[in-house]
Amino acid sequence: METRVAIIGIILENRDSAQKLNDILHEYSDCIVGRMGLPYPKKSINVISIVIDATQDTINTLSGKIGKLEGITSKVVYSKA
Repeated sequence: METRVAIIGIILENRDSAQKLNDILHEYSDCIVGRMGLPYPKKSINVISIVIDATQDTINTLSGKIGKLEGITSKVVYSKA
């Protein structure tokens, strides 16, 4: 199957969901190209970006699982290629 590169932008507002998020990301670690997380103490949030190379279905599934977590917002940006 053809894969696509995408960035998943995540804003973590509820630290209690951090372990669940990490567990989900670990499930998809074979597709993750890179990950960067930045704490933003001024707003009491964490901003995380995930670069992923996977099928569209896999990216959608991962994004859906992340979006169901309490206190987490996420969006996906796909490459054109």
